[in-house]
Amino acid sequence: MTGRNRRSGMREVARAAGVSVSTVANVLSRPSIVAPATRHRVEEAIKGVGYVPHGPARQLRGVPSPIVGSVTLDLANPFYAEVNRGIEDRLAAAGCLLLACSTDLRAEKETRLLRLLQAQAVRGVIISPIEVDPTRLLTLSRQGTPVVLIDHPRGDLDLCAVTVDDVLGGRLAGEHLLALGHRRIAYLGDIVDPAPVAGRREGLRQAIADAGLDPATALLDLRLRLRPPSLIDAAAAAADAILAATPKVTAVVCLNDTAALGLLDGLENLGVRVPQDLSIVGHDDLSFARRLTPPLTTVRQPPYQVGQAAADLLLAESEPDHDHREIRFQPELVVRASTAPPS
Repeated sequence: MTGRNRRSGMREVARAAGVSVSTVANVLSRPSIVAPATRHRVEEAIKGVGYVPHGPARQLRGVPSPIVGSVTLDLANPFYAEVNRGIEDRLAAAGCLLLACSTDLRAEKETRLLRLLQAQAVRGVIISPIEVDPTRLLTLSRQGTPVVLIDHPRGDLDLCAVTVDDVLGGRLAGEHLLALGHRRIAYLGDIVDPAPVAGRREGLRQAIADAGLDPATALLDLRLRLRPPSLIDAAAAAADAILAATPKVTAVVCLNDTAALGLLDGLENLGVRVPQDLSIVGHDDLSFARRLTPPLTTVRQPPYQVGQAAADLLLAESEPDHDHREIRFQPELVVRASTAPPS
């Protein structure tokens, strides 16, 4: 609505309520300064005229915003693109719109985005948090902005969540490599340790320990600065650290397929053959994984379905009998040509 049309709509409301345009504006922006009886007349006039207030003022009419915010770690990551596609398709069917944002793994940006979305009175926020701040997220929810977590278990939080069992994903990758005979495995992670990355590392550690090996020596835990938008380049540079490790590493589990893509590129530039010299496992099973050379062994998870489930939970927040719960998907191992027994 343009400023002129918005002003025209406010005049119609003012005439219907028998008040000035400035009084209508006060009801929309500063209702506490307007007498209750006058405020009620204006709100009834808004309903009768069918005027749609701008931004947060919509709430005065009891009309929820059609906009839902999505806050993920990296919009450029194909995994989150698929998550957002699932969210968007569900929202579209409900007459809502998606506003997708990226934190780029920066805590201060995450805080700023949440404040901006709340100021816009969005219908709710679906977030893949860098770290869960219970006070901030619960305050957001209690102040009228529903929150649904993705990529992070709800734990004791009174919020909904959609997760994939990342610990199991790490175990599947580790058990596969151990069954092939690998006994010195690297985990390529990030210095920032969001729940999915930490969970996959823990699952790998458990698999190594269950095989009777000491994770302190059998697991090389690499925590590098794998930040968007340079994740692929940073993962490629990690090849040097992996090859320099002592004892020799014979397999690498990457935090995701995008990191695996970068590592494969770095290894190729160094003349390292995969899987003859080094086995590589990714995580996500993104569309490009099967097209890499060699095709990537990875742990599959369903990002589109994660997005759909998160949107369903968010939309259900308006139902009076809605209970907060967690939906958990199970990953599965997809074996391709990037893994083989150590030479």
